[in-house]
Amino acid sequence: MKRSSRLALAGGVFAVSCLTAALQSSFVHASETVTAPQTQAFSDQEVSDAYIYLLGRLLVLRQQQLDFQQGMQWNQLVHRKPGAVDWPNPNLDVAYSEAWLALDERSCAQISVPKIVDRYYTVQFLNGWGETLANINERSQPDHPFGDFAVCLKDAKVTLPAGVKRIDLPVRTARVLSRVELGADARQAEQLQQQFSLRPTGTPALPAVPEALMFELNKLPGVEAFDKAEVALQEPDLNPGMQAVQARVRAIAAQVADPATRARIDQQIKTRTYPALARSAATIGPGTVRNGWVRPAVSGAYGSDFLTRTLVDYGGIWANTQQEVHYFRAAATGSGEVLDGGQSYALTIPADQLPQNFASYFWSITATDAKNFRVLPNTLGRFLLNNQSDLKYNADGSLTLYFGPQQPAGASQGNWLPTAAGQPFRLILRYYGAKGGVADGDYFPPALVRL
Repeated sequence: MKRSSRLALAGGVFAVSCLTAALQSSFVHASETVTAPQTQAFSDQEVSDAYIYLLGRLLVLRQQQLDFQQGMQWNQLVHRKPGAVDWPNPNLDVAYSEAWLALDERSCAQISVPKIVDRYYTVQFLNGWGETLANINERSQPDHPFGDFAVCLKDAKVTLPAGVKRIDLPVRTARVLSRVELGADARQAEQLQQQFSLRPTGTPALPAVPEALMFELNKLPGVEAFDKAEVALQEPDLNPGMQAVQARVRAIAAQVADPATRARIDQQIKTRTYPALARSAATIGPGTVRNGWVRPAVSGAYGSDFLTRTLVDYGGIWANTQQEVHYFRAAATGSGEVLDGGQSYALTIPADQLPQNFASYFWSITATDAKNFRVLPNTLGRFLLNNQSDLKYNADGSLTLYFGPQQPAGASQGNWLPTAAGQPFRLILRYYGAKGGVADGDYFPPALVRL
């Protein structure tokens, strides 16, 4: 896959080239009902709310366009080679398979899931806003964790074979993303991945792929985003309370045909909204920051928090819910010093806080560059540390992980994740099947310390 073609998990800070320097501007959700006469001059806050809300949908439309340009077809499952993806913020612990579903009143999508024991897996379904609609796994479907499933449009009149578990979705099109943990035996994981299959039960009416506004992720659209408002808003937003912001999007879209209004809205976006997004991205919206780590308030299902949804769609599209995985991101030490790929850092985790204590399935930590969110090339070909790594523990049972351009003196090579000199980097820590303090929201990893 081309580098520019994918988004991935966990949200990220926007590239400097697409933002202005006015970082003092703050962003607060507006919730009032908006009446928009044709001559209305919109405030900076109103423009920011509307643009950020719309951008989340445009990012998903953009990804859908790229997927179909690169060969994906409706109701066809594509198995990605484990470890071969080139996405921002990738999780290289799993084998991915992907599809776009088209459903109607007379046809469902039948999905076969192999029996998987003692290994994390899930089949995730998302709508056109990047919201998780359902998962298939032993947690969500304890009475039918594997076998045949029929994913149907809600209220569709379809006769299904015996033994097929029906799952209703409230949308006509959906994104599918399956994950299988590589674990200790990546070859077996790939064999299991190949056993997932998808086929329509009938002959569904295949929709046209909506025409998307195409843009580079480091150069976000300006006022032209509103030219696609009607196409974007054809996708229902299932979250309650979105009518006011949708009305504002439509009101602005109706006025940008006027050249003077268009120029004014474009200026507001570039001088006010971009900096607001940059500020919000540093904390993943209303996320919590502690010890230099950021934990998003929500992921996968966002309710009224469209700010976090857009930030995740930008830097980590297709994020799953916190019932499946919890994410932490670090871009600085506990004192606020930005992580520099030319420096070395240590993360010492006490024995009673070891990551395996908080993950029912597995944990991993990945280093990426801070601008494009790509893993860092290195001579070891090592891009993450996880529960399968050859880790050496300290005498007191604690674990020290190292990040830097060279292996620190006295550090075990298995505990070291190489970074690249000359560029800032960030860390993404994932807990799959989170439990204890991570699941409760009380725990944060210790601060990184520069050596």
